[in-house]
Amino acid sequence: MLIDFFYTLRAAKLPVSVKEFLTLLEALQADVVGPRQPEACMIDDFYYLARTALVKDEKHFDKFDRAFAAYFKGVEMLADFTKEIPADWLRKVLEKELSPEEKAAIEKMGWDELMETLKKRLEEQKERHEGGSKWIGTSGTSPFGHGGYNPQGVRIGGKGGNKSAVKVWDQRAYRDYDDSQELGTRNIKVALRRLRKFAREGNELELDLPDTIRSTAANAGWLDIRMVPERHNNVKVLLLMDVGGTMDEHIQRVEELFSAVKAEFKHLEFYYFHNCVYDFMWKNNRRRFAEKFPTWDIIRKYNKDYKLIFVGDATMSPYEILQPGGSVEYSNEEPGAEWLQRLTHAFPKFAWINPEPQGVWQYRQSIAVVQQLMGHRMYPLTLKGLEEATRMLSK
Repeated sequence: MLIDFFYTLRAAKLPVSVKEFLTLLEALQADVVGPRQPEACMIDDFYYLARTALVKDEKHFDKFDRAFAAYFKGVEMLADFTKEIPADWLRKVLEKELSPEEKAAIEKMGWDELMETLKKRLEEQKERHEGGSKWIGTSGTSPFGHGGYNPQGVRIGGKGGNKSAVKVWDQRAYRDYDDSQELGTRNIKVALRRLRKFAREGNELELDLPDTIRSTAANAGWLDIRMVPERHNNVKVLLLMDVGGTMDEHIQRVEELFSAVKAEFKHLEFYYFHNCVYDFMWKNNRRRFAEKFPTWDIIRKYNKDYKLIFVGDATMSPYEILQPGGSVEYSNEEPGAEWLQRLTHAFPKFAWINPEPQGVWQYRQSIAVVQQLMGHRMYPLTLKGLEEATRMLSK
């Protein structure tokens, strides 16, 4: 199994060597995580061990996450489900992770009853199940599984349909967008080139090779070097990207856009935010609380000739935009709308790129709010939408 996992990582173009793979095997044999048999250890423990042993540069973390998720898709524990479930251990783990409110919610069913029922279901169930209200599976109302609805349940992998499980076992931190993503970026680059401006700056010269060849040939082979003033890509772009939550559905397209923007614009600065911009942003999602960049500092640092481009689905509760304390991660003193207005005032050339299909915009109240704050400069993340946005920004 682990040999196939090694080849999966190599197929994802991760620079994983055989020596590093042997290090992982030695760690498993040394009981660094779980017992000696790797199939019996928790998937989270194995994930962190494998990443530590196999990935030497954090820029590859995102590729590793995707390859790991693809290989172990739908697996929460590398274990034999025919064995007895340690209910006491499972309860201790849940008690450690759940908040007081979540613990109170689960009292409706009872800890012992919930754990005992989960154990019996695993013993009785012999195959995959979808729908229904009993078996562990997908798209049902069982208190165990994923993709369904039960407010006092335990989600085991996957994505919930109601986002109200007592505890989600597969939550992960936000991840940085991969700026090396090349698939599908060619047409995006073409659409962005409308925004590029070349300006002659200073007295620096560069070789005009075509003219030098023509002049030398016309001069019977005598070298005639021709120079022209050097041209510089003079466009400056400030890119603010929404990450996490509902934006996870748009990761691939946003990565394609991010890669194209980095390739096309020499003067590019980027920051991340979640749902709405508040009083700080960040550049590295794994250190977003340790390395904050105050929004006021960003506004003061870059002058108004920067083109400001927001990328986000603008899909959230309107409360997150319009009220103090609206952030889902901390208590912000000022509403996000105030910060959006400050940013658009500081950078007159601005646009919002929305990866959500334009046909659903009218059904999202938060999108309407953001559209109004943006002066209706919101464009879909399509080639036509990018062309319209760049045409507006280049005026």
